[in-house]
Amino acid sequence: MKLNTIFTSGALAFGITVLAGSVTAETIKVGIAAEPYPPFASLNSAGEWEGWEIEMIGAICTAAELDCEITPVSWDGIIPSLTGQQIDAIMASMSITEERMQVIDFSDKYYNTPAVIMADSSLDIEPTAEGLAGKILGVQASTIHQTYAQAHFPDTELRIYQTQDEANQDLFSGRIDATQADSIALDAFLSESGGSCCTIIGAVAPDDEILGLGAGVGLRQGEDELKAAFNAGIAKVLEDGTYEEITARYFASSIY
Repeated sequence: MKLNTIFTSGALAFGITVLAGSVTAETIKVGIAAEPYPPFASLNSAGEWEGWEIEMIGAICTAAELDCEITPVSWDGIIPSLTGQQIDAIMASMSITEERMQVIDFSDKYYNTPAVIMADSSLDIEPTAEGLAGKILGVQASTIHQTYAQAHFPDTELRIYQTQDEANQDLFSGRIDATQADSIALDAFLSESGGSCCTIIGAVAPDDEILGLGAGVGLRQGEDELKAAFNAGIAKVLEDGTYEEITARYFASSIY
């Protein structure tokens, strides 16, 4: 699907003009993380946002008959921006967790991939508390990966980064021993870097309470009409083949 896009006030706005119902009476500001997170969302050389999640936002909003405008927000301030009404929704690979559901609501999931550990290829370690004991693990701040590492790796030294790319680069440079992140994001890094430095050593042990039940659209509590619209949009792109069409351009297999 090809989207017509324009820039407004530093945000990328999709040219979605089909409106229906009171929920679509005004533009829905969809918050994404301002920090790059390829292949889901990143800025290209022309300063335009692109990636799987960017295309999926356009497709879901079109299917939901919502007029959406992408609004980049610093990751550590994205939930306050939602609750403070600077944005109306979050589509930034945010996992649906019990902790977050105390503050915000979520749509149905629109993708779900495992959390994995990527380590220096010269190290013989396992993705367990014992295997990572005494090692230096990098995680992105304010993510489920930071929370998980703090809960499950008590004997591991944690280094906290503002972006996953910074953790990846420190692993590449040998300043840390491993990092934890979403499997797709780390696969993309290995592909871009040639994979010589590092190896994905496996998925971490399940913990649904921390790792969540997949990524969903974050919404303010009580906005049931908007939630229903996003759920309808997600269901439609899954049913009509749009989801598979977009996903095939980025991934070799399903991420749903």
